[in-house]
Order: sequence, then C-alpha cells, then structure tokens
Amino acid sequence: HWKHGGIIGVFGYGGGVIGRYSDAQEKFPAIWAFHTLRINQPSSKFYTTDYLRGMCDVCEYRGSGIMNMHGSTGDTVFLGAVTEQLEPIFFDLTHDLGVDLGGSGSNLRTPSCCIGKARCEYAMIDTQDMCYEMTMHYQDELHRPAFPYKFKFKFDGCPNCCVASIARADMSYIGTWKDNIRIDQEAVKAYVAGEIAPNAGAFSGRDWGPFDIQKEVIDLCPSKCMSWDGNELKINDAECVRCMHCINVMPRALRVGADQGLCLCFGAKAPILEGAQMSTLTIPFMYTEKP
Repeated sequence: HWKHGGIIGVFGYGGGVIGRYSDAQEKFPAIWAFHTLRINQPSSKFYTTDYLRGMCDVCEYRGSGIMNMHGSTGDTVFLGAVTEQLEPIFFDLTHDLGVDLGGSGSNLRTPSCCIGKARCEYAMIDTQDMCYEMTMHYQDELHRPAFPYKFKFKFDGCPNCCVASIARADMSYIGTWKDNIRIDQEAVKAYVAGEIAPNAGAFSGRDWGPFDIQKEVIDLCPSKCMSWDGNELKINDAECVRCMHCINVMPRALRVGADQGLCLCFGAKAPILEGAQMSTLTIPFMYTEKP
C-alpha cells in the first residue's frame, strides 16, 4: 500500500528525505504520508544523552515518534512525517541540534566509519577525521542527486572491517600496513601454554579445551604463510593477505606493522539477483596525508 513518492525534500536539497504515500488514504486518513528522513550520524556514532534526547523530542513532536538506529548506511532515521513538517524538522535539526540531513536517492550517501583511533588499538588511519573531511568536502554530491545510482564511502581503520566497507561501499578506505607483523615470541609461548586467553577472552564462557595454535591459527591462515615449530612463530609476510585472524586470536603476541596507511577498494554491491559482491583491491597502499 506504500508508494515511493519520488523526490521530496527541503528547500535546496534533493536528497535526505524519502517520500512515502499510502493508497489507503480514505480508510486511514492520518497516514496519507509517512515520509522518512535520513539524518547524518556523527563519526563512529558517538552520541551524548542530551543530543539523543533532542533527537527524540523532535521526532516525537513533529513526526511519528518512531526512529531507526541506524539505517544500512548509518544514518539516524526518522520514520514517519507529513510533508508540512519536513521544513520545521529540518530547521530544528540544523539550528537547534547542529546536524544535517544524510544522503538518499541517486547521489553520495552518508559517509560512515568505524570507531577508529578513538577506541581501537587496531586502527591504522584516523577514520573519524577522514570521514568528516570527506563529508564536508562533498556536500553538493551528498544533497543534490546528480548520479545514475547511489555511491557510498566507508572508512575502516583495519581489515577487520567493522563497518563492512569491503562488502557495502562503492569506495572502501581500509587501514593496512606495508611492513611485517610485529611478533612477541614470549607472548606467543604464553598463549600456547595457556597463560593468556585467546581472542582476548571473548570465548571464555565455555570450556573449549586448551588453546591449539596449530588448529586455531596456523591452519586457518588463508595464505598458509605461518608456521610454528614449538618454539618460534614464523610469518612469511610477503604472502600475508592482512586478514587479521592471527592478530585477533593473539592480540598480545601479534601486532599490525608499524608502516601504516590504507588501501582503496572499489565496486562492492549487493544486487538481488546475483547476490553480494565484495569490492576489488585497486590501490594496495597509500599514506594518509592531509588533505
């Protein structure tokens, strides 16, 4: 019963509001329109309670009171508003809360990033700074649709890809390293001896048996570039594909390399008929220098 209403928005913007109209207006006159607003989330989705309360107040007063935290792109989403309330909502968001609409339609979608160096020891690039800079630089592409299709940036601080950039972004920025994985051989032995819990204790709720470095690390290396002779862990770094598995399992023994930057991947999409497609590595390494 719901029709995508095409482009509907606020003055000067072509994106950010998704029109929704019902064909059951005679039966349910109160829901003749139920427009969706995408609101640009802060980098890494860090919020204060005051900000969240302000968002809830605006949504409840001028909209349906239903929110989505978060949309697939990352936006905070107001689900349900009539056309007459779109400009007042936009005014409240920009003037009172200091936040802009996100992207929708055939244009750049709201850039999204992981928690980056704010809270993660794996982050090799400042994802928040890059996400903010790109968001501000491409305001025209974000708010005034001019593309034949949507376009997404996503920023991941490391190959763990916590915002799934490699699977869900047309252009993925993924932190990586150019030199060798740093190894603390004594810590490796401590893991093998059971003195340190693997996976930072994430699987400590059950008795999984003693840690088996051969079965849980060496044999699971996708490029088979690791070996353990019972005394020393060796890595053929030329064959390493930066999957992060060994580092995730033994974070106190293995660390990402010191020569850090990012790689660029292009072309991920999730078409209905063909299924999800991962992006293609296009630029293996570059340093992240401003601008």
